Amino acid sequence: MINIDSLVLTTPDIQKKIAKNFAKRRKEHKLTQRQISEFSGVPVPSIKKFEQSGEISLKSLVKLSRAMEYEDELLKLFTTPYYTNIEDMLNE
Repeated sequence: MINIDSLVLTTPDIQKKIAKNFAKRRKEHKLTQRQISEFSGVPVPSIKKFEQSGEISLKSLVKLSRAMEYEDELLKLFTTPYYTNIEDMLNE
């Protein structure tokens, strides 16, 4: 069992880190918020809010990720199994 109290980053910390990474990747692609909005279908105000606060719906995050060809990173979420012992690992 994971001890939640031992986690260093808070939920808002993680959200802001993801938003910061997104903004960095968007700028590397030389895309404005308006351009990524047009490509993804996510409204500009939602993108601004995401980049400032980390708040976004999962559906919008998926759309933004697909627009920049990062959907594979999302698909990797929760793919690492959690083993409690060696037998679990061997039986995988």
